[in-house]
Amino acid sequence: MTVIIPYDDVENGVCVSFGRAPYFLAYDTETGCRSQSPNPAAQEQGGAGLKAAQCVADLGARALITFRCGENAAEVLAAAGVEIYKAPEADVDRCLQAFAEGKLEKLTKFHAGFHGIR
Repeated sequence: MTVIIPYDDVENGVCVSFGRAPYFLAYDTETGCRSQSPNPAAQEQGGAGLKAAQCVADLGARALITFRCGENAAEVLAAAGVEIYKAPEADVDRCLQAFAEGKLEKLTKFHAGFHGIR
């Protein structure tokens, strides 16, 4: 299974903004392999969350670990069969460990979205 984390590349950190994260870290739970992809939506003027969600789906994700997510992006992810989990902290390795141990809560509250680059 592929798990995606919006990645900040600063001290192995989970980016606080899903749609504007500079990278996505993909983790394969079966092989333990990691890869990093640039987020093509990071600098978009609008619709970054939607475009980021489509990118995550295109990467073959079945799970996303993030601090927060917009309603529209959540709808795209749900339609693609991607489960959304709340990141408990900013450390990527600890988030992946908590996921593997089944300790992450599903993200159930989604914001209305932000408009423009922040």
